[in-house]
Order: sequence, then structure tokens, then C-alpha cells
Amino acid sequence: MIRPSIRCVLLMAAGAPLALLVGVFAPQFWFAGLAWVPMILAFAAIDAALAPRAPLLRTSCPGSIEIGAPLIVEITVADRPIDGLELAVVTGPKLAPRAEGRIRLGKHENHAAIAFLPVRRGTDKVEALWSRWTGPFGMIWRQRVEKLDRTVVITPDIRPVRNSAHLLLRDAQMGEMARVDRGEGSEFEALAEWKSGMERRTIDWNHSARHLKLLARENRIERNNQVVFAIDTGRVMCEPIDGLPRVDRAITAALLGAYAALKLGDRVALFGFDSQPRVASGAVSGTRAFPLMQRLAGQLDYSSVETNYTLALATLAGDLTRRSLVVIFTEFTDPTGAELMIRAATNLLRGHLVLFVILADDELEDLAGTEPVAIDDVSRAVIAASMLRERRIVAARLRHAGIHVLEAKHDQVGAALVRQYLDFKRRNLL
Repeated sequence: MIRPSIRCVLLMAAGAPLALLVGVFAPQFWFAGLAWVPMILAFAAIDAALAPRAPLLRTSCPGSIEIGAPLIVEITVADRPIDGLELAVVTGPKLAPRAEGRIRLGKHENHAAIAFLPVRRGTDKVEALWSRWTGPFGMIWRQRVEKLDRTVVITPDIRPVRNSAHLLLRDAQMGEMARVDRGEGSEFEALAEWKSGMERRTIDWNHSARHLKLLARENRIERNNQVVFAIDTGRVMCEPIDGLPRVDRAITAALLGAYAALKLGDRVALFGFDSQPRVASGAVSGTRAFPLMQRLAGQLDYSSVETNYTLALATLAGDLTRRSLVVIFTEFTDPTGAELMIRAATNLLRGHLVLFVILADDELEDLAGTEPVAIDDVSRAVIAASMLRERRIVAARLRHAGIHVLEAKHDQVGAALVRQYLDFKRRNLL
């Protein structure tokens, strides 16, 4: 496809006033005023004839990518590079370009990389590759569209799991996780000499009297506990936070917590809900079951309906046959929905340990703390402060009812969840 360039259009437009002047002041030479048109067209035809032939382009991109991770489409010019070659890639709606979306190659460059950011889980396509270049005079554009139809599967983000796996293994041998195996658990492990700093309630007085020195009982944390990660996929959880939906942030944190629980020998289950339960898995154990958790998490779809906490948590309570740690990822905005959520969670608390995980809303914090300049700034600050106050009231009511609440930023919630889980195991609350 050949199209005129901006330079060609500007030259033709610049000759219009000259033709008008010739036609007004020298009408007998009207044909001379229009001579510039065929001249420019002739230069454009020569430019098109001398333009380089279409380059041979090779593209490559991964077939799957995690949400939030950049998708890199690499393009290589297999034959001679073309100076000023412009490249652009067309994708579906779930892949957003990180920059302008096109790139321009220099005279000796034959490789380009265009980055896209997955903003929704599911399946999308890298549809086509656009390329265009000019002739030696810059009068025309030669353009070509090459269909690609490359399918890209966008999966939940497990980068925190991969990045922290070696830390979990290291801590299992020494440090924090080693204290989980031996600590305030319920299973007797061994007797050790009591030292300053240890809790007095661990002293075994009978054995201490027999050996004439203070001995303390070292207990091992009970394994095979059950942890359920319940993820709200309703309308509010599908709102973006720092570019990605809250539900995807929650899934990432839940998968990190699931990996830690599986690593420590506990059983893990996944539960997804909005207006009704959507995904309910059985409890699995062992790190080999983690790919199953990842696959089930990828089935949690985005929803535009309100969350029904009463139905969801009642269904979850009916499915649980033993005491479990129930980790609920959710978000609340209106007082009515929060009231129903508190009642449903209180009923679940009767036989289980409940933890609510809430993502801190940095946008509301910024709006409430920004110094107002105009009237609209005052309105936004008042509304944001009111919403933050309601969030704090709901969190306080949950804590008052005996429910644990964890609030953290989206990039820290996974690590905070693992620390909270380890704290529960140390205190033998599961």
C-alpha cells in the first residue's frame, strides 16, 4: 500500500496560494499556476519507484504471560535494514501498550522489541504487524500489514512465589520457619534446658525436679491444618489499583500464601464468589498440588454484580468439615454491604479462624491528604476522608467481633499474609 507522506501533502498545500495569485493577477497563464501539481505527483511517483522493497520481518512472542508482567514482542529484519522503518503491533483489548505502541528503527538497526502490559486474565491475541517506510525523497509512505494471529494466554501472577521460593527454603533450615517447627505448638518434640527469655509456661516441673535443673518442653507445630483462601470477585474487587484489578492482586497474594501453607505441610483449598459461589475446590496438600491451585485461580472471572456475602460464606461454612483458617480477600464500600458481611463472617467465626485481607487504597489516601486548591479538591478530599473513615469503622467492628484483619499495600500484601499465617502457627491458633 502506498500513501502520500506529510511532506507531500504540505508541498501540495503550499502551492495552492501561488496558483490562486497567478489565476487572479495573470489569468492568461492559469495553466502555469497548476504546473506544480503534476510536478509533485511526478516526484512522488519517482519516490515510490525508488523506495526499498518490503522487508522480510520475523516476529516472536511468548504463548503465555502472567498478568502484570511485560509481554515482549520481538521483531527482526531478516534482510537489509531500512532507515526510518516504523513498526507497530496490533493486539486485543487485554494487552495494553506500555509506550506509544510503535517503534522507529535507525539506519543500521534490524531488531526491535515492543512491550505490552496484560491488564486482564484470559486469552488474547497478537493480531497483526504493521510496517511502513518512506522513499529517498520522503514523498510517500509504503505500508504493509502482516497478519499474525498469535494466541497469548494470560495467567495469574506467580512471580512472588518464584522470587520467594529460595527464601522459604532457606528459612525452613534456619531462622523464622525453623521456629515454626519448634515453638508454641501442640505436639511434644523434646526437652531442652530452660534459658532466660523462654516462656515460663513451657517449664516441665516434674522433669526439672527429677534432673535438678529447669527443663522446658519444646513443642512442634501441628501440621495438616486446613487453610481456605476465599476470594471475592464482585464488582468492587474488579476496580483497578495501580493498573491491575484488585482481584488479581488478591489472587497473587493468595497463591503466595497457598505455596507457603503447602510447603509447611498444611492442606489448602480455594473458594471464589460474587453473587454466588463460583469456584470451590477440595483441600489439597503438598507442593505438587500448587499448579492445580494456580489453574483454579485462573478460572476466577471478573464480575460486574454485587457480592452476596450471606450466601457465599454460608455455603463455605457448610462445605467445611473441620476447623480451618479462612482467609477472605474482599473490599467494602457501602455500609449496608459491610453490615451483611460482618454478620456472615461472625457466623463463620463460630467454628473457624477468620482473617480478612484488605488492600490499602493509596488513591483515597492521596485524595484525602492533598492540599485543596479549588472547590472540587475540597469535595474530593471530604468524600475520600469519609470513605476512609467508613473503612476503618468496618475494620474495627471486625476486630471487635474477634476476626483478624490484615490491611497492606498491594505490593506488600503477599509477604504480610505469609507473616500473619506463620504467626497463627506459632501461637497454635489453627
